[in-house]
Amino acid sequence: MYKARARKITHRQQGETGYEVHGRVWVEKDGKLYLGWGRIVLLEKIEELGSIAAAARAMKLGYRNAWLWIDAMNRLAPAPLVEKVIGGEYGGHAKVTKEGKKAIAQYKELREEFQEFIKQMR
Repeated sequence: MYKARARKITHRQQGETGYEVHGRVWVEKDGKLYLGWGRIVLLEKIEELGSIAAAARAMKLGYRNAWLWIDAMNRLAPAPLVEKVIGGEYGGHAKVTKEGKKAIAQYKELREEFQEFIKQMR
């Protein structure tokens, strides 16, 4: 089972007391980062552009870092989130798998629920 952790989120609440509540959501498996907002954006860019290199460029992220993130997610997931397709008339490409699309949706739902929790802390 995956464990979600919360630290800092983009949504901020400031009450009459002057305190602000911040938090971020990421998911770990066995103490290793599985999903976070940056990794979700990477998956979405791969789905949009069909290429790890193009997705990395669009995020201003080095290809090596993008590949390391994908490798880590694929190893920690129940099934690969990204598959590389080698060869073909125009060379290889990458695609987000059904499991990857499911991970994106589940993470976004978790993040939305967390933001709602933060809003209730007024």
